[in-house]
Amino acid sequence: MAPSDGDGPSWTTKLKEYFFASTHHHHHLPGEGKLVRKIDFFILTFCCLSYFLNYLDRTNLSNAYVSGMKEDLHFRGDQLNQINTCFTIGYVLGQIPSNLSLHYIKPRVFFPSMMVIWAGLTMITASVSRPQHIMAIRFFQGIAESTTFVGTHYILGSWYTKRELGKRSGIFTASGLAGTMIGGFIQSGIYSSMDGKHGLRGWRWLFIIDGIITLPVAAYGWLVFPDTPGETRVWYLTPQEREMAVERVRLPEKEQQQQNEDEKKISPLSWGFVKKVLGSWEWWGFVILWVIAGEAESFSTNTLLALFLKSHPTNEYSVQQLNDYPTGVPAVGIVSTLFFATLTDFLGGKRWIVGYFIGITGICTSVMILAAQYGLVQEGRETAVVMGAYYWAGTVYACQATFFAWANDAMRWREPVFRSVVLAGMNLGSNAVNAWWSIVFYGASMAPWFTRGMYAMIATSVALAVWTAGLSFMTRRQKQNITRVTDAEDGSSPEGSSRSETGEKGTGSELNA
Repeated sequence: MAPSDGDGPSWTTKLKEYFFASTHHHHHLPGEGKLVRKIDFFILTFCCLSYFLNYLDRTNLSNAYVSGMKEDLHFRGDQLNQINTCFTIGYVLGQIPSNLSLHYIKPRVFFPSMMVIWAGLTMITASVSRPQHIMAIRFFQGIAESTTFVGTHYILGSWYTKRELGKRSGIFTASGLAGTMIGGFIQSGIYSSMDGKHGLRGWRWLFIIDGIITLPVAAYGWLVFPDTPGETRVWYLTPQEREMAVERVRLPEKEQQQQNEDEKKISPLSWGFVKKVLGSWEWWGFVILWVIAGEAESFSTNTLLALFLKSHPTNEYSVQQLNDYPTGVPAVGIVSTLFFATLTDFLGGKRWIVGYFIGITGICTSVMILAAQYGLVQEGRETAVVMGAYYWAGTVYACQATFFAWANDAMRWREPVFRSVVLAGMNLGSNAVNAWWSIVFYGASMAPWFTRGMYAMIATSVALAVWTAGLSFMTRRQKQNITRVTDAEDGSSPEGSSRSETGEKGTGSELNA
């Protein structure tokens, strides 16, 4: 028999319960397991396919760039980075409006509609003749694609409990990384099999095919996506299951009443609501966290390994190698994302551990690349060291799922529209900085070494560790305050004490990491 802590369940039992139980409650509501399996299937299949295609559409530009587009369209200097900046500007502008739209337009309609728009823009890219054409297209594509990431995290936070959220956020985020990884193989396959077919270069076929495969997923979302628990009317949930969906994520009675009152007091389209959001510690704490973390991801999101290989100082790589070798970065990211999302769920929502891990990773990988540049590694091993550093840096992708789950955890007591705006603000802030950060520190003309960017990464990694420490203190203090208020209002009855210890719905301790 596996050892256990005192009279509690063994670690083996806890692991089995986490991975194989449908909910985290020992005595969950009758039929709750079946409900969770249903929403897992229909929410995650659509959201993961959508995000997979979202990332496939984003990364296909870099794949096309190293597969002949650069030469065919006569790119000069940092025009690739300028195109990415145009996309980022559109992406930033769309963040908060897109999440606010979810409170006025049903997600079942809004998400698929945006997918159809970005699929059309992707296919149009196949017809361009100048880099400036792509700049205009990618700006509007950024607006359309801004709906997926933060919108899905809002939906996940609406349907799942704290113990369930990290794992689902990890699966969702990993699907985007799969799009990044598979995009390279798709491009190399298209290049080798379709280059020149019907007079079109292989990189043009990439945009056409990416756009076409997006449309069936949009239709699927329109048919099955369940909206949010309070407004869902999907055919596969019974009336009892719809009521249960609302009940299982319901706050304690007093906090639920307060949340309902807050929703009635201030319209989200008012100056009062803006002041409320901007005056909160959650806005500044989590927005700045994601600004820093977003730049800690720069090695991966700016496809630096592909640019390193394209501008390699000594070797020349084939088109297939230029597309295939960088796929190891998102592959590492998928494993890291799922590992840390599951681990932080299992540890009761300790999402902050990822901030310290990323800080260490950013410093070490930057030092490795600088050492290779300055000849501080064994001669002939420079490329291996650099590639190893970029692959290791892929683990930084773990912060996407865990940090957004952390924000959802910390804002469960807030009204949904407040939570959706802060989640959107996180991505807005990160991409607003990344719009110029990539040009200043990771311009294509700085390849292969990106020396300035390496020093920036070291500073960013230190800042992330420091900010993580401060934010973990704030979330811990809020948890203590809510628990103290709840205990004072409910008294120290055995029932209240038992609920607090078990972590069932109706406790302040459930609210925050």
